[in-house]
Amino acid sequence: MFTDFNVQLQFSEDEALIRLAGSLDASTAARLQDAMQEAAHNRPGKLVIDATELTFMASAGLRCLVFARQKMGSEVDIIVLGAPPPVVHTIRMAGFDRSVQLRES
Repeated sequence: MFTDFNVQLQFSEDEALIRLAGSLDASTAARLQDAMQEAAHNRPGKLVIDATELTFMASAGLRCLVFARQKMGSEVDIIVLGAPPPVVHTIRMAGFDRSVQLRES
């Protein structure tokens, strides 16, 4: 259904930044999970997920966030930055806003 999706991973000092654009669903989630696996391998102090260009997130996206939390460990801050209201709503409805920080910018 939703197939337009892009993931970019960057590292700087003690931070991993993942930029997302498009629709995150079951058909695209593996690409995000791969980026999160690579980020975890580099052991950053903080993971920032720039979701300003994310247009949709299905439950597969939530599973990716759970995966990131498990891989990074509780000592690593995970920040979801600039997510649009429908994505924030999905994260909050799942109760996952207690495991990640939601920030507007």
